[in-house]
Amino acid sequence: MEPVELRTERLLLRLVTAADEAALAQACSDPLIARYVPVPSPYTSQDAQRFVAASAAGWADDVQYGLGFYLADSGLLAGTCVLKCVERGVVDLGYWAAPAHRRRGLTVEAARRLCQWGFDELDIHRIEWWAVVGNTGSRAVAESMGFQVEGLLRRRAYQAGEPADWWVGGLLSRPA
Repeated sequence: MEPVELRTERLLLRLVTAADEAALAQACSDPLIARYVPVPSPYTSQDAQRFVAASAAGWADDVQYGLGFYLADSGLLAGTCVLKCVERGVVDLGYWAAPAHRRRGLTVEAARRLCQWGFDELDIHRIEWWAVVGNTGSRAVAESMGFQVEGLLRRRAYQAGEPADWWVGGLLSRPA
C-alpha cells in the first residue's frame, strides 16, 4: 500500500523521511521514550535511519502503517503513531510524543485520526493497545481515545531487559 497523508485541525500525519532523522534521534533519546518504548538505548542516527527505512517497508509490505505527526503550522515532528497487523482483522496501535509536545492532546489527536483511517480503510474490527504498567501517559492517551482497558498481563514481555507487567486494551470498530 502507498503511504497516506492525513490531517487534523493541528497536525499533518505523513511518512517519516531521511529529513526527519535528526528529530527522531533527538526525541528517542528521551529517558521516558527509552523506558517505555522498545527502542535502542542510546538511540543513534543509525537507529533513526533504520526506523525511516522500516517505516517505508511496512507500508510497502502492507503490514505496518506508521506515520509521523507534525505541527501543521511549523512542520515540527511532534511524535509518531503506527498500526501494526497482528492477525486477521486486528492491529496493534503504538505511539510516542517528543518531550516538548506532550500534554497538549496532540498524541490523542494523531492516534485517533490514524485509528479512524484504519477502521475506514483496512479490513479490521479491533485495535489493540499495550503499555508497560506505569506508563500512565500512554494509558491516558488510550483511555481518552475510547480504548477499554481489558486487563493486566503479568510479565508479558521484556522491557529494559527485564520481564514486565503490561496493560492491554482494545478499541472496537462497533461496540460489542
